Amino acid sequence: MIAAFDVQYMEHRCAAAAVLFSSYRDPRPSLVCTKLLPVAADYIPGEFFRRELPCILGVYKAIRQGLDEIIVDGYVMLGDKPGLGRYLFESLDCKIPVIGVAKSTFKNSSGKEVYRGKSKRPLYITSAGIDLEEAADRILSMHGAYRIPTLLKQVDILARNEARQAL
Repeated sequence: MIAAFDVQYMEHRCAAAAVLFSSYRDPRPSLVCTKLLPVAADYIPGEFFRRELPCILGVYKAIRQGLDEIIVDGYVMLGDKPGLGRYLFESLDCKIPVIGVAKSTFKNSSGKEVYRGKSKRPLYITSAGIDLEEAADRILSMHGAYRIPTLLKQVDILARNEARQAL
């Protein structure tokens, strides 16, 4: 099973969401999971993991089945420095590969630019526990004709809706 995670923030809480699916080509998740949690830390550029990681781990713990791979909205590596995805990978004892899908570039970041659909703007792919080229191919193969794959868009909407309902 593959899980994609996303987090949305309110003033003092966050809404973390995950969509689970068995194939990168799936148009719909087989399971969704959301959780409202306290915000763990303020946002600090280059240290996004301090804010986001506790939220992702909170919803991860609510998932009652094993995961083969994880996708996060952000970077696994920030150049030579670990990013959110790397910290997640290490938090899970380096046993579950993590693919980072970022929508914007980060100074000194590395990875692979992937162009989906007719978009002129790339997604920035980084990975841990899986070859970068293979990770990029998996994101390219995801369902959807647009820049953002269908399931990644769905997990974003799920987290946003959960945040709105909590207000």
